[in-house]
Parts: sequence; C-alpha cells; structure tokens
Amino acid sequence: MSDGSRPEPERLGALPVPGGGFRFRVWAPRAERLSVSYPSRRARRCVLERRADGYFEGTDPAARAGDLYWLLVDRRRLPDPTSRSQPEGTRGPSALVDFGALPPVRPADRPIDLRRAVLYELHIGTFSAEGTFDGAIPHLPHLARLGVTAVELLPVEEERGERGWGYGPVHHYAVRRAYGGPPGLIRFVSAAHEAGLGVLLDVVYNHWAGEARFLERFGPYFHPRARTPWGPTPNVDGPGSEQVRRYFVENARLWLEQYAVDGFRLDAVHEVFDRSSRPFWREVADQCRKLGERNHRRPVLIAESDFNDVRILRPAASGGWGLDAQWSDDFHHALHAALTGERAGYYVDYGPLSLLARAFERPFLFEGNYSRYRDRPHGAPVGDAQPEQFVVFDQNHDQVGNRGDGARLARLLSPGLVRVALGLTLFSPYVPMLFMGEEYGETRPFYFFADPPAWAAPRVAAGRFQGLRDHGFPDPPPDPSDPATLEASRLNWAEADAPEGRGLIGFVTEFLRLRRDLPALRPGGTVRAWASDGDRQIVVRRDAGGASAILLANLARESRQLWAPATAGRWRERFDSRGPRSGAAEPSPWELTERGTPSPIPAQSFIILERLDPD
Repeated sequence: MSDGSRPEPERLGALPVPGGGFRFRVWAPRAERLSVSYPSRRARRCVLERRADGYFEGTDPAARAGDLYWLLVDRRRLPDPTSRSQPEGTRGPSALVDFGALPPVRPADRPIDLRRAVLYELHIGTFSAEGTFDGAIPHLPHLARLGVTAVELLPVEEERGERGWGYGPVHHYAVRRAYGGPPGLIRFVSAAHEAGLGVLLDVVYNHWAGEARFLERFGPYFHPRARTPWGPTPNVDGPGSEQVRRYFVENARLWLEQYAVDGFRLDAVHEVFDRSSRPFWREVADQCRKLGERNHRRPVLIAESDFNDVRILRPAASGGWGLDAQWSDDFHHALHAALTGERAGYYVDYGPLSLLARAFERPFLFEGNYSRYRDRPHGAPVGDAQPEQFVVFDQNHDQVGNRGDGARLARLLSPGLVRVALGLTLFSPYVPMLFMGEEYGETRPFYFFADPPAWAAPRVAAGRFQGLRDHGFPDPPPDPSDPATLEASRLNWAEADAPEGRGLIGFVTEFLRLRRDLPALRPGGTVRAWASDGDRQIVVRRDAGGASAILLANLARESRQLWAPATAGRWRERFDSRGPRSGAAEPSPWELTERGTPSPIPAQSFIILERLDPD
C-alpha cells in the first residue's frame, strides 16, 4: 500500500499472491462484516478485515485458481462485484482466475492508427455457428485479407442467461461464459493480433442491468437521482463516487493488461449523469493513456454519443474529454434515408441527397440547428475536428437490430444500391466500419434477442414492441426471449461462397486496396460533394497532395449522364461498382467538362476516376 489510505489500482478484486493463495480486496462501505466462503468447503471461511476507507481485504493461502467462492456480506451470500468469472451465471458463485497460469496473450505489433483504420463490428454469439470466441477465430484471416485493420466486439461482459447483445451487464469484469470465458477471449485476441488485426472492445460503463442490484449491498454504486432507460447509471459525482470511478478505471485496466485489447468503444457516453468539475469520461481517458504509456501501447477510445458535441474529442487542456473518435450517426442517417426513402423516427430529419453531400464535408449535420425529431435545436459546431475522429457506417448492430424486421441493407436495397452504400461509406474521409456479414451481402436479419427470467419475458417483448411502433414498425417483432430469434440472426457463411457473395467480397477487397493506394484518398486532404435530388446523383471529390479522385454515383433507375462540377479535365477510371470490365484494354481517359460526363453512368452504380491533369 503506497500511502496507507488509498488503494493501489492493480489491487482491486481477488488476485493470486506469490507462494500460493489469493488476496481479496472488496469495496463495501455499507457492510459491517465481510468474508469469503467456498461452496466446496462449507466449513472454511476467510474473514476480511475492514479498513477505514471502506475496503475489506485479506489473504487465503489455501485458495486456488478455479475455486468457486461467495462473498458473505453481513451473512448475505453474494457474488464478487469484480468477479473475473461467473461459471454458473450472474447469480451463481464467482470463480478465482489466475491470469499467470493461463497462456499469455499475444499483444499487437502496433497500435491502431485511426487515419488508416477500417473497422469491423461483430457479435461473438452470432458471428459463427458455434457462437464462441473459438468459433470466430477461423474467420479472422478472411477479415485481414479483406482489408480490415481492427475488429470491434460487441460487449463480452457477463449478462444474464445464454443469449443477448451484451448491453445488459451484470458483471463488468467477468468474460461471458457462453463465449468461452477468460481463456477464450485470450485465444481470440491472440489470434486477431497474429492475423494483423487490432481488437476494440465495446464496454458498457453507462449502466448496469437490473439484476446487478446486489451491488447496493456493498456500496453506493448507483446514482441516487438518475438512471438510464436500461437500468441504474453509475454514481460518478456523489458521495463514494471516487471508488465507483475506480471500479471502471480498473475494469479498463483489466482489459488492456490481461487481455491486451487495443482500445474501447464506449457505449452511450451521454447517459452518464455527471455534474462534477472532473468529468468521468476525461478521467477514464486519462487513466487509459497512463496505462498505455506504461505498456507502450496507446489504446484507442471511441465514443457513442448523442451530443453532437466535439468537447468529447478535445484534449483536457482545452476543456474536453480527450477521446480519440466518436460514431457519426448523422452520416448513417443521411445515407440510409437517402437510399431507402424511410422517414419514420429519427429519419424524419434526413432524406435529401443534399444532406448526404453535406455529411461528407461536415460530420455533424446538426450543429445547433433545429431537429424536427427532437423538436429543439441540437448539436454544436464541429470546429476543427479531423476526419479520423469520426467513425461512419452504412449499417451496424443498432441500426439493423433496432428495426422491427431486423433487415440489413441487402434486404432493403437493390444489389446495385447496396454497392453504392458501401462505396460512399468507404470513399468518405472518415474511419469506415463494416457490420459483420455485409462484406458478402448477408441476408439473414439481425434481431434484438435477450434471455430474461420467465416472469420478465412478456414485459421485455411488450416494451420492445412499443418502442418499435413509435419508430414506424407496426408489426410485432420476433420474441426476444425465444432462442430461435438468436438462431435466425446467426450469420450464414455459406452466402460468402455463393457467386454473389464472392463478387461482393471482391468488390470490398478491391475498394479497400484502392483506399490504401490512391494518393487522393490518403489522410490529410480535402473533400467536397455535390448532389441533385431531381437527378438522383451525388458526386464526391477528394484531394490530397496534389492528387484528385472523384466518385460519381447514379442512384436513378436508368442510365444517365452526370454533371460533375469542379471536375473539368482529363481523368482515368480506377473503379467501377459493377466489377471489372471484360477485356484487357485500358479504359480510355475521361474528358470531363462542367456540362457532365461524356457517357452515361449505368443505373444504381458508381465509378471512381483519378485526375490525370495536374492542378
């Protein structure tokens, strides 16, 4: 102990000690007495000593890795708040884990560089037939060949039951047993790093599920005046909040040091209620940076935020939180509404192609202007934030799974427009993210599924249906509690081997190669975009280092010439969304004028041209 009063960060929880045994350290200021008991040794207990700072600690020299244990909090039997493993579920006993006895995790060769990153979001439970970390590993080389640089895992924290998205955490420190527990995650991260892929972990620090109410027996973990739509939110600004913050900082430390993940996606940062002068998320960022410096691996921190406020990205010295990037829902909504024509729910604020064109130049479409969906002004100016600070996508788990039909774009759009959606996303100056299976055109839905107790299942289904009706889906969705709902959401990898799947994989692979190799698409350049709703066309131009490239997309149902502002000159074709042209002859240069393209662009397709004439 460094100063006799404050806990050292690395000493939170149950940890092995040299020579054998485990040392237990538990924050429980509301408890009078606390001890450790073992189901297999009912007569044996380890009494923990209460300290003045609300921590209990003690060492059991007979404890061994794999032992199941309970914490007796004033004689009430409860799992450990910082349990590393829950082999019998969220309400069962905790299990001791000795990471030193597990195979060492292979760290990444280099940190994730957001300026050149291509992310891939996946849910372990539906990514493979097995639904486990080990089942996902054989698919990692495919992602590396595709051009992906990092995978982003939906949460793997322990939540109730066998099925779920991961956003109902009960035990933040425990790896979901259904996926393979701590050894499985170590094997997955090592395999990803071996394949050249970084690993980002989606962590849910904004709330606990209701089943985590047992934490109230230990201390003031939950905010007394605020909660989220999904459960209690953490107490980060009231009495006892310093140790609640420590709980999350040490959780980040666990993932970074014991599992060697390369960073985090921080779920719904806007849902944490914080009126302190020391913002919670800034503290998380600061501590992650310090850990990164110590381990020579700088972690990447990406926020999901509904604020449209770049204070999230500004450094602490400028009054910000110091996070690296955030998701750009505006880009997705503008793209989705323009291509599908949907206007229900939040899509009411989007639709015109002119808004989509603007999204290429401004990652926030709401910078203090009026939002019809919210019925108020929304957002703040984006200022001098850089493109690599925004993650964009044409679909993700939220935007697919929070539909009543769970439909992916492959079910909503023609094959040509599916490629247009992908092309516009990948041509953007931002950090692109693919959703699992879209690289081959997965047609199975991705539904919302969960595993609540039997008494709560009807309430979960009814609440889900009401929310979907409010967003334009009048038909009841599949029962979230039915195991068949998860099975219907599982990827069908056979589609990747079908001709259409192989063709789309080739399309994505070639596009990502072009994104790496084309000088105009390199980081640090500029982007301009123009659109015409009447003609159903959009043109995006990118310039960098004296090189220029344009994407000309025809969204109409018939071929037509596209006007191309600010593009007069000689260009050569570098990419056609329909695939390689037949024959080996090099396409003739394009002579573009302000009047338009010299030949029609086929319906629902795009081409990419590279400028031949110097500016």
